[in-house]
Amino acid sequence: MRSHTKVNMYRWLSGLAILLGLATALTAQTPAKAVNGKRYGRLAIRNAIIEDGNGTPASGPKDIIIEGDRIVAVVPLDPVALQSGRSKRLPADAEIDATGKYVLPGLINAHAHTQDERGGIPQPLDYELKIWLSCGITTVRDVGSDTKKTLALRAKSAAGEIAAPRFLVYPMFSATSPVPSNPEQARARIRELKAMGADGVKFLGMYRDVMEAAEDEAHKLGLPIAHHVGVEETNAWDDIHFGTRSIEHWYGIPDAAIPGGVQNFPADYNYNNETDRFRYAGHLWREADPKRLQDVLAAMVKANVAWDPTLDIYEASRDLQRAQNQPWFAEYLHPTLEEYFRPNPKNHGSYFIGWTSNDEVFWKENYRIWMAALIDFDRMGGLIGAGDDAGFIYQIYGFGLLRELELHEEAGFSPIKVIQQVTGNNAKILGMEGKIGGVRPGYLADLIVVNGNPLENMKVLYPTGIDVVKNGRSVHTGGVEWTIKDGICYHAPTLAAEVREMVAKARAANRNATSTN
Repeated sequence: MRSHTKVNMYRWLSGLAILLGLATALTAQTPAKAVNGKRYGRLAIRNAIIEDGNGTPASGPKDIIIEGDRIVAVVPLDPVALQSGRSKRLPADAEIDATGKYVLPGLINAHAHTQDERGGIPQPLDYELKIWLSCGITTVRDVGSDTKKTLALRAKSAAGEIAAPRFLVYPMFSATSPVPSNPEQARARIRELKAMGADGVKFLGMYRDVMEAAEDEAHKLGLPIAHHVGVEETNAWDDIHFGTRSIEHWYGIPDAAIPGGVQNFPADYNYNNETDRFRYAGHLWREADPKRLQDVLAAMVKANVAWDPTLDIYEASRDLQRAQNQPWFAEYLHPTLEEYFRPNPKNHGSYFIGWTSNDEVFWKENYRIWMAALIDFDRMGGLIGAGDDAGFIYQIYGFGLLRELELHEEAGFSPIKVIQQVTGNNAKILGMEGKIGGVRPGYLADLIVVNGNPLENMKVLYPTGIDVVKNGRSVHTGGVEWTIKDGICYHAPTLAAEVREMVAKARAANRNATSTN
């Protein structure tokens, strides 16, 4: 009797083992679909067409295998073998089906500001973070914000505690009181920023001797410099001589090519009056001597000074009506930011008081010369990045960077080159080459899965998507489907919906407050 019981027990255990084995095998064969906010031990992105970010054409289909926060394999697939069922796929715990979609490196925003208020009015930080992710942005170089807050945000993002891009924090050199006014104070300020944990430093408005000392100290401490040159003592020649890593926007480059070195301002010009400042900035490129400008650009290339032009942030100056009526404002423009955009001398960048069609004509010419200079700089071998400077001048976070890509294409760059500028090139500018900005084994798993081909139409990247005709019918498609940062999967449409809900609730609260008053 006991022997019979033992036999039955063995049979039962053997059957259980077989069932467990089958379950394990079935699980391996049918991995889970990826979900929002999760990192997997092993994630597969299947059947992807890859645009690598290194300036080469798209290729595929391929499987991308991610373990934790790293890409471990990019496997070309044989379409014939796939159809016949003879192709063996690398197993995974979860997968994303990228059939018919394009996979790119995560977009890098080389010029951004982390903002939880505008004009002293609170604005949800989640609003900005989730728009960035829903637009496919996985890395942000913050070039001026509340440094302590942004450093804390950087740590939380790195730990995967919040849904946010990766942060590199470049505090503003002049964001201290008193502002350093001699070389000794400049060196002390750089040491202070290094001790705080800064990844680099943002310069704005510098005396030449202060800039020289600050750059020298920064080089010793391994802190790269991003310089927003203004109308000041210094220009691109100083960036060339002192070793600046990137020039932001474009001020300082045409200035360095003006005979005599000073723009022809009217007698009543006041730099602190922003309407004056931006009106006559629209005259600047036409005053640069073309031959001298070529010399400046060549010297920048030789000195490895990169250029982050932020074409998007001044676009309102050439077409104010377009800037004020962008289609995504209806659902994505937070009322706090909307109020900040209104012409108001108290708010930086809200300078459109008395703006004229004549001003726009000058700015249109400004853009033509500026864009031609970018093309020349690239042909000489210069490194061009992409950033948006959003939160100012009618540009929403994330959307501004996508508009920047369209403007690079308008300047004359091929779509392949534009994708390289916002991924591989930006990685070089940030000193993260070989870590991000590409789709290859060993790189951090920063990727985006896009519903459409951005090389054909950059507008497919916008969360608002595009309308196309398929089989004689209008179909809404496009948008980033997945943003993967450090191997964490973020479902972009889900985040975009949360942003729309934030905006709708804020507008409803404002209406209720207005009706109560």
